[in-house]
Amino acid sequence: MSTNCRRRLIRDFKRLSTDPPSGISGSPCPDNIMLWNAVIFGPGDTPFEDGTFKLTLTFEESYPNKPPTVKFLSRMFHPNVYASGELCLDILQNRWSPTYDVAAILTSIQSLLHDPNPSSPANAEAAQLYRDNMKEYVRRVKATVEESWLDPDEAAQMAREDNGSA
Repeated sequence: MSTNCRRRLIRDFKRLSTDPPSGISGSPCPDNIMLWNAVIFGPGDTPFEDGTFKLTLTFEESYPNKPPTVKFLSRMFHPNVYASGELCLDILQNRWSPTYDVAAILTSIQSLLHDPNPSSPANAEAAQLYRDNMKEYVRRVKATVEESWLDPDEAAQMAREDNGSA
């Protein structure tokens, strides 16, 4: 493993541990510093409020010169999140900078929950509802918030039931 990559990830973890931004947490897996688990709490005064959304960050040897792959494990209904859980976020694609660390990435994702970009949709249905039917958009988001409180098996069952009634 690249020493620069390892040193940087350790530094990112120390910063996140000692001075965590509000509403986010993250840490490397005990046996693999290249794979991190993170949690983002839904920002207040948004439909995502009270949600506990789990993510993974997968780093390559080229970090911090290239961004990690970030994916929601929790089901998300959001204009900029694909069904797979991957995100459409400019700092993870064409606007990446090695100055971004894990805290900056997670803070940007939390900010995206607060302020979606429906003009660059990863989920066309969520983007369309966000623009045209905010009441239904909020209802769908609140369903994912409630799902985020459950263990993964219960959440999958709830999703199947929700899709059956849609």
